[in-house]
Amino acid sequence: MNENNTGVVFDVQRAALHDGPGVRTVVFLKGCFLRCQWCHNPESWSPEPEVAVQPDSSGQYRTFGSEMSVQDVMRIVLRDRIYYKVSGGGLTLSGGEPTLQFDFCRALLGAARQQNLHTCLDTCGHNSQETFAALLPLVDLFLFDYKLTDSQAHLLWTGAGNELVLSNLDFLYRSGARILLRCPLLPGINDSQEHFEAIAILNQKYPRLHGIEILPYHDTGHYKFGLLGMDPPRFNTSVPSEEEQRKYRQILASLGVQIGN
Repeated sequence: MNENNTGVVFDVQRAALHDGPGVRTVVFLKGCFLRCQWCHNPESWSPEPEVAVQPDSSGQYRTFGSEMSVQDVMRIVLRDRIYYKVSGGGLTLSGGEPTLQFDFCRALLGAARQQNLHTCLDTCGHNSQETFAALLPLVDLFLFDYKLTDSQAHLLWTGAGNELVLSNLDFLYRSGARILLRCPLLPGINDSQEHFEAIAILNQKYPRLHGIEILPYHDTGHYKFGLLGMDPPRFNTSVPSEEEQRKYRQILASLGVQIGN
């Protein structure tokens, strides 16, 4: 492991509870292959550091992303080692798409392995099979997104079809990876019976999945498009109500899918 290996990080969140088991530190790497129209981290799209073109609510011009070494990151991660030990937590790499910065991603996962930390990789699944094969021995749990069933709809809303995503899901599963399938749900875009049935088919096809989670859309990061001088995506969706979320779970349960959150 090369501790001098550097990458661009746009956030580090300690004491996270929703990005893998236990108490975790989530390291967000800059850069993404996709352009999901509902993204709440548009500052993650570019792999380079960016300076906001408009001030935030405090009047500051924020900088999104800075170069950090593996040692820099691990110095922060290891502050909470005791909490990982007690809760079964550890390090989660997220983004953006963390595998876009492949060398840095692999070096961070390797460093966590050397420290006997549990590792999660939050991924959209859109990269080469060779990339996932190289990272497989270093990841305890893949947090794998399944966004849309129809490939043309996937292309429309994310900028790429879903063939590579599904191929990598199959590869990882058959390679023995532990996978938590995470399904963002957006009213009017993918909360259809067809999509729910497709999730159920994947649940049946891959019975050793660690679980399935639904991720209801939220708009808390919408303001960041303006900070970056970007027009916010124009699409007809809304934050699902508690009643809508209960309905999602009920439909999936009727199809034999037990939701883990």
